[in-house]
Amino acid sequence: MNVCIVGDGLVSLTLAKALINEGIYVDILPGDKIYKIDKSRTIGVSKANLDYFNENILNIKKLSWTINKIEIFSDNLNNQKILNFGNHNKIIFSMVKNYELYNFLLQSLNKNKLFRKKRYFKIFKTDTYDLIINCDPHNYFSKKYFNKKLGKDYRSHAYTSIIDHKKIPKNNTAIQIFTKIGPLAFLPISNKKTSIVYSVKGSKNIDLNKMIAKYNSKYSIIKMNKTSIFKLRASNLRNYYFKNILAFGDLLHRIHPFAGQGFNMCVRDIKILISLIKFRLELGLEVGESTCLDFEKKAKHKNFFFANGIDLIYEFFNLESKIDNPILSSSIKFLDKNSMAKKIFRQVADKGIII
Repeated sequence: MNVCIVGDGLVSLTLAKALINEGIYVDILPGDKIYKIDKSRTIGVSKANLDYFNENILNIKKLSWTINKIEIFSDNLNNQKILNFGNHNKIIFSMVKNYELYNFLLQSLNKNKLFRKKRYFKIFKTDTYDLIINCDPHNYFSKKYFNKKLGKDYRSHAYTSIIDHKKIPKNNTAIQIFTKIGPLAFLPISNKKTSIVYSVKGSKNIDLNKMIAKYNSKYSIIKMNKTSIFKLRASNLRNYYFKNILAFGDLLHRIHPFAGQGFNMCVRDIKILISLIKFRLELGLEVGESTCLDFEKKAKHKNFFFANGIDLIYEFFNLESKIDNPILSSSIKFLDKNSMAKKIFRQVADKGIII
């Protein structure tokens, strides 16, 4: 079986490694835009997804930093804690640096004879491959076959960076602060480094150093590393495939980064796709358009409800930050005392929607 993946980003390499582990030949064709590794970006991987990654794709324990607690604060209550998840005995999720994971995957792929990285041709014969997986939102396939989306412009920008700080022995608590201009996250990646993600409403530039100084009460900062800025949009693709060409990754779904679930959705999609391919190969069936159809049936409704759930939570806290009244903010504290509701939130964040 031969598979072509168009696009050479992090999701593409992850999918390629998962396919190769099943003995499938994989060609990767770089996308229309040169993929640049952003050293300011990090990803959160849920415990269930990290276990799957380590067991079925590539063991990345040495790259990951565990998070045991999540604390959520509100600007409306003078930065009082409104929600608290987890304890120091259980892993909620793990943090990984994008560029370290990308390089680790690429090194592993380059050692495998089933993998080839080829030059990209804007148009090539689709019947050369059993399955073509398109992870590039800018190419010919995307513009022709995958241009119908349910989209949303948050009219916001995400600022990402990594701070170096004095050593904290147990730097395993993620902090999310819902400020007046957007959610600010402190995400530990080691005892001496913490990732920053600040989603800011509007288009005007902010001084990230000043904003962090305003809300930081935990870290003695030594250095602020390079800051990256990107626009925030959400989208859900209407049609997942055309013949034997399957849309994948950010092309399928993009969500607001405040919950750190974008990459987790992609890993769950990989798990579904691999199981479908294995099933058809074991039965001696063709892997092509029928696999794309099965994938859409299994994944589309889950992705749609999950993405809209993330958007609903964002809009709730967005409303909370706009209303200059502590009543709504204080009401969220009641959720903190509801163990069943918190358990459901944790399960959905860890494993996605199970239907």
